[in-house]
Amino acid sequence: PVTSPCKILKCNSEFWAATSGSHHVGTEEAPEFCTALRAYAHCTRRTARTCRGDLAYHSAVHGIEDLMVQHNCSKDGPTSQPRLRTLPPGDSQERSDSPEICHYEKSFHRHSSAPNYTHCGLFGDPHLRTFTDTFQTCKVQGAWPLIDNNYLNVQVTNTPVLPGSAATATSKLTIIFKSFQECVDQKVYQAEMDELPAAFADGSKNGGDKHGANSLKITEKVSGQHIEIQAKYIGTTIVVRQVGRYLTFAVRMPEEVVNAVEDRDSQGLYLCLRGCPLNQQIDFQTIRSAQATEGRVRWKGPSLQAPPEAFTYETATAKCREKLPVEDLYFQSCVFDLLTTGDVNFMLAAYYAFEDVKMLHSNKDKLHLYERTRDLAPSNMAPSGISSAFWVALLCLCQCWLCLL
Repeated sequence: PVTSPCKILKCNSEFWAATSGSHHVGTEEAPEFCTALRAYAHCTRRTARTCRGDLAYHSAVHGIEDLMVQHNCSKDGPTSQPRLRTLPPGDSQERSDSPEICHYEKSFHRHSSAPNYTHCGLFGDPHLRTFTDTFQTCKVQGAWPLIDNNYLNVQVTNTPVLPGSAATATSKLTIIFKSFQECVDQKVYQAEMDELPAAFADGSKNGGDKHGANSLKITEKVSGQHIEIQAKYIGTTIVVRQVGRYLTFAVRMPEEVVNAVEDRDSQGLYLCLRGCPLNQQIDFQTIRSAQATEGRVRWKGPSLQAPPEAFTYETATAKCREKLPVEDLYFQSCVFDLLTTGDVNFMLAAYYAFEDVKMLHSNKDKLHLYERTRDLAPSNMAPSGISSAFWVALLCLCQCWLCLL
């Protein structure tokens, strides 16, 4: 896989290390903080050419300009990176007195029933579970919008697992939390292969300097492998993992937030809500049947090269049963990915994706999905598996009955 030439995450982490995560710098530390800022700015300039279309890069540039003004820093001066003293416990942006509007359940639903939570997940080669519990296997190579509403945007980038292969996986993830009232400033989170930060792009771990900043918070569960973002002001939990070299994404979000868009009809594509376009979907059921029929022979599509490890359908199913004993679509996705990539980390990706569903899905009766489904969107009015000839015949039959009546 080709790694991104944009090195903004490296700049962010160097600044974070230099400043110890503090944005409340005492007078005696201002020169050191300005030195670290200049080093940060210099780092961003070095990578500017390869980061033109990168949202985290542009967020970092604007953040540097704001911090320069706030701390009266000159753009000229030393750029070495002394490490600032860590602030004592409690002297940070932690606030226990956040306004009520920064807690979704308290502010939006004080006089009504509990909100209806929905779930979306993306994992593996890649497999998508939408907010409506539609399950799809997609190609979607390149950058695609996963979520796009009034409160946040999520974009994923999928790259080929093997040169010339149709199998893709998520190599980069960008999440933008939009500024919201007195709760949070705009924050950008970005992860990519082999880099899963435990902080936002500006080095902070919460929503900034606003009064309800702590209603947006990043927690590192496993270093370099698992982070969780709590956005209490919109009742949302996001889980990002790195499994092997690739990323998985899972979110729990209230239905009200999911549908909070200015103009839904002209909004465009939004994978978690609308699913993958038809021309990007892989016919999962047909391939699964071919895999089972071929038995001990690995399945290879027309554009797939042989994966490096020789999984047969039999050995792939045995391997997947180790972590996924129920033969649902997560299990079938695991088998599909082992056959098309030969990488056992895709088994773990399916396993953790299901673990995230168990944690995030509000309806425990819908944890397992057994049949691939599609929403009947305007571009896809006929259910899959039923031919157009059937609908024509049915229409003719109805007309005949009307004539008889």
